[in-house]
Amino acid sequence: MTRTAGAPIGCQRPSRFWGLGCPKIYHEAEDTLVLSYLLRDLNLNRWAGGAAQPLLTQTVLKQIEAPVPELRVQQKIAAILSAYDDLIENNLRRIKILEEIAQNIYREWFVKFRFPCHAKVRMVNSPLGETPEGWDIVKVGELLEKIKRKKKIKKQDYQLEGEIPVVDQGKDFVGGFTCDPDALHNDPLPIIVFGDHTRILKFIDFPFACGADGTQLLRSNTSRMPMSLFYSVLKSIDLSSFAYARHFKFLKEQEVLLPDEGSAEAYADFVEPLRDHIRSLMRKNNNLRQTRDLLLPKLISGELDVSTLPIDIGEAA
Repeated sequence: MTRTAGAPIGCQRPSRFWGLGCPKIYHEAEDTLVLSYLLRDLNLNRWAGGAAQPLLTQTVLKQIEAPVPELRVQQKIAAILSAYDDLIENNLRRIKILEEIAQNIYREWFVKFRFPCHAKVRMVNSPLGETPEGWDIVKVGELLEKIKRKKKIKKQDYQLEGEIPVVDQGKDFVGGFTCDPDALHNDPLPIIVFGDHTRILKFIDFPFACGADGTQLLRSNTSRMPMSLFYSVLKSIDLSSFAYARHFKFLKEQEVLLPDEGSAEAYADFVEPLRDHIRSLMRKNNNLRQTRDLLLPKLISGELDVSTLPIDIGEAA
């Protein structure tokens, strides 16, 4: 990818360059799906101004040149890459369903109190209403084990591929990769990553590195709150009423029920097959993303030629 100051994409070399800023080339030679992949491949931060919040203006964007093939090849590239995205999206839907199943079981057992053998357990009054006898009310902060933090990876240091996935507070489960062994968290696992700003929770049961921006690492300090149950408990807490702020301090003050050890262990055993399936799907998605992102620059640059491949692009030749 190259950039020539003062030259909108496509205006100088229309046969090889795609016009983000040139209307003629934009309309005649541009496939919008490939445009999205191209923008994903470009490291736009190189041209962004500002410090804490980098800003990429339309004026600057129009000056960026990027080599692209002819329209039909663009459409074939889009078909290849979107096939990966479709598989990833399908796996994400399956993960969401499995997460919902685990959360529904949690609500049935620990909110409605219809856990196994619940009929034999006496209900008693508590500050949270009627709760099973022997269950306690504690604050989240009382359940937290102290975790020794390793080196954090800054976003600008994320790699496209590497030995260690980087988990941060972003929407994507894995933000990038690193090869820095000083950042590795691998014992004990699992760990819950909490986004201090985003409030996103991630159940991490594989070796990982932690992103540097607003992440908190949580682990339960008692067998009465196994990690799979702790994750469901934390997901049930609503912090949306708090204004934009660091939410960890509010999370630690939330009161939750601490069940008896038998009920807690039964829940962990029940949802473990679900977590195994989720783990497998996440691993597949990581492989799909890495393969797609490695293919992207090779396809766009022409290093991998797809012009003669029989790929259906949904239109007549």
